[in-house]
Amino acid sequence: MIDIISKKDFEQKFKEFTISLNKEICDNLNNWTIKGFIDINKNVYTISNDTKIISKILEIHIFPLILKFAEKIGYKIVLAECQNYYPDITFVCKSNENIKFAVDIKSTYRKNDNKCNGFTLGSHDEYFQNKNSTKNIQFPYNSYKAHFCLGIIYTRANLNNIDETKIYNINEITSISSVIKDIDFFFCEKWKIASDISGSGNTANIGSITCIKDIKKENGIFKQYGEKIFDDYWINYGKISVPTSDGKYKKITKLKDFLKYRGITT
Repeated sequence: MIDIISKKDFEQKFKEFTISLNKEICDNLNNWTIKGFIDINKNVYTISNDTKIISKILEIHIFPLILKFAEKIGYKIVLAECQNYYPDITFVCKSNENIKFAVDIKSTYRKNDNKCNGFTLGSHDEYFQNKNSTKNIQFPYNSYKAHFCLGIIYTRANLNNIDETKIYNINEITSISSVIKDIDFFFCEKWKIASDISGSGNTANIGSITCIKDIKKENGIFKQYGEKIFDDYWINYGKISVPTSDGKYKKITKLKDFLKYRGITT
């Protein structure tokens, strides 16, 4: 067992761990090895390509591997008590339980070779604004040494090859088409891949960048400004109003306007 306590070491070990994940869950042709659901009669039902279903099954598939990794580096895992709690997984150091790292598992699909659909990076509401809050969060935000994203980007399979109405016998499992393939994993601090745009409709979620190359290089919109500006921007997202040229007011929901308001030159 290795005793990892620094953010830098934790991140490095986790990145090394992600390199092995693709081989663990994909076959030699880079197709997902999960083929469907099985009942007690050994009937196999194919998986829908619904992103929420795929996301949850991916989490279940890699969780035993995460548990083994946590044990190897001297950590125990605390799962979110409720579905809407942040983060998905809390890594707690066994030798010093004051050392905690937040890890959210996020998955999305490629739109093309350059773009993915994006994902949310947690809320910018109560627990993010009040870093000592315990609302909808496993432990207060400030109690974590860092906040990470374990990201998964995949390619959706051709739906013409998938018949959701067909029931297979367990002996036919290798003939079932996988709903996703070419699965890539990455691991980084969430602020490094954040955008300045809300991630989902009316909910208070932080959005991610969508350029796959920039995600892998951790080249988010806040990269040159740092985590403090990321925090400041999202704490105040949509709360600050500034005058416009026509004498009206608009709420700040773009980083360039926020930097100008704060007097920060780009």
